Amino acid sequence: MQEKITIIVDYINSVKTRCTYNAAAEALGITPQALKKQLGEARPEISWFVSPTSGEPMRYADNEKHAELYRTKRIITSASVLKRNLDL
Repeated sequence: MQEKITIIVDYINSVKTRCTYNAAAEALGITPQALKKQLGEARPEISWFVSPTSGEPMRYADNEKHAELYRTKRIITSASVLKRNLDL
């Protein structure tokens, strides 16, 4: 499981696009809560995972957010995008 999570983290960091916890969790076949636990402590490279309602990383201080977090308004909200682009 951790390998697939790393693939998604690397992907969203390379495309510099936010992704909802729900979309990533569904692509992995786990709950959003399980994904949050697997990701661990807040840090810039995982701040791309955001709430579907606010589009913001949950409980992140400004210094824990990636510097380019808001470079685009686009947010990946569908697991099918991740599955298609990453062959999950």
